[in-house]
Amino acid sequence: MFEKFRKSFPIEGRVPEDPGKTGPDTGIASLNELLRDFGGSSFKQGLYRIIRGQHVPVWNARINLGFPETNGRVACFGYDWQGSAFAIDHQRLEQGQPGVVLFEPGTGKALKIPANIETFHDALVIENPDAALAANIYAEDWLPSGGAQPAYDQCIGYKKPLFLGGEDDISNMEITDLEVYWHIMGQIIAKVKGLPPGTPVNLKGG
Repeated sequence: MFEKFRKSFPIEGRVPEDPGKTGPDTGIASLNELLRDFGGSSFKQGLYRIIRGQHVPVWNARINLGFPETNGRVACFGYDWQGSAFAIDHQRLEQGQPGVVLFEPGTGKALKIPANIETFHDALVIENPDAALAANIYAEDWLPSGGAQPAYDQCIGYKKPLFLGGEDDISNMEITDLEVYWHIMGQIIAKVKGLPPGTPVNLKGG
């Protein structure tokens, strides 16, 4: 499993699990293998990362903040350079396995990906990396402009999220702490969900 992914996405760096800590048994063989073989790894200058197994619950909690309807039904496994999180949805099948869903903090959207964890890595990210990982803007705009490669705990986030009228341009992007970015975006996503476009939002209120 993941042989095509191994060849096309060689590991460029890896953050090991903390001593004495291991990831949970997810109950999904393909997810267990992915986390075991690639957990903490970075690919293609920070374009894509697979989370450490011990951080699965942490990432699930991040997603649940902005998308509470996912609580108990998703398990995160990776994220791209913009901090968008990939997870499997236990309640949706793709070719007999849990389907992949993408959570975008900058747009406030959850997108169903027509792939399972195996076809996502062995087909989609290889054959269409721009659709899967927004690879073109990273490789052709962000990096050439002098933008930094995000570390394992960083991402390139929007200064003003798109769902609040921000521009989808590198001038509206900055390197930021991944945990802080998701915490702020998650709170805002939850607050604006269901509101008509243009509704004033108090981002500082409780």
